Amino acid sequence: MATRGAELKRTAKLPSHLRRLFWEYDFARLSWRTDRDLIMGRILAEGHWEAIRWLRRKVSAEDLRDWIIACRGRGLDPRRLRFFELIFDLPHRQVNAWLADPSRRVWEGR
Repeated sequence: MATRGAELKRTAKLPSHLRRLFWEYDFARLSWRTDRDLIMGRILAEGHWEAIRWLRRKVSAEDLRDWIIACRGRGLDPRRLRFFELIFDLPHRQVNAWLADPSRRVWEGR
């Protein structure tokens, strides 16, 4: 049975159903190994259910939670951030603080 690391190396290219999420990139050049943060952020922010399921097979819930915390929820609209708060048991007060940050309002009002 292959290890998770070996599986990631074999499947460094992205599945075609993710192509529409990365319209402004050369999709063939995107790789899980080199573009992990970009891919995670885009899928969490804009991904459809199939994309989220694919991401969950690649990354543990704990890793996704840690990534969202490290990014302070940046790139996630309030609705998605609240959803992930529940799914990944993010600290409620911390999420409130991220959403109250004045720098977020620039993008939310567009």
